[in-house]
Amino acid sequence: MRASNPPARPQSGRSGLLWDLLTFDRLMTGPVVHLIYWCGLGLIALVGFGVVGAAVGVAIRGGAWEGLLLAAPVLVAGLLMIAVFVLLWRGACEFFLAIFLIADDLKALRETLQADLDKKPPQS
Repeated sequence: MRASNPPARPQSGRSGLLWDLLTFDRLMTGPVVHLIYWCGLGLIALVGFGVVGAAVGVAIRGGAWEGLLLAAPVLVAGLLMIAVFVLLWRGACEFFLAIFLIADDLKALRETLQADLDKKPPQS
């Protein structure tokens, strides 16, 4: 069964963008994932600043040597956890981006196959 051809899209800038937003001919998830990624990195950076602040607070509150001995492991463990969170966040965002890129590639393959089938003369 042949798929029906989608209606022609307007080619102007604003109406083309509006058409993309109102239909699902083009997925808008790629740019959105990029924005979500940067927002997540911002939140992770805020947590990192909190970890550094907590380590400084432990160092000040604990006194001279005891505070430094308590603050060093807090700082190192906190920064290692921040690094792990950054890597996990990057991996999760790349996973979602890869899924939607696969969808775009499948759409392009489907259009190419349909164009090849349209060019092929009917066999007798």
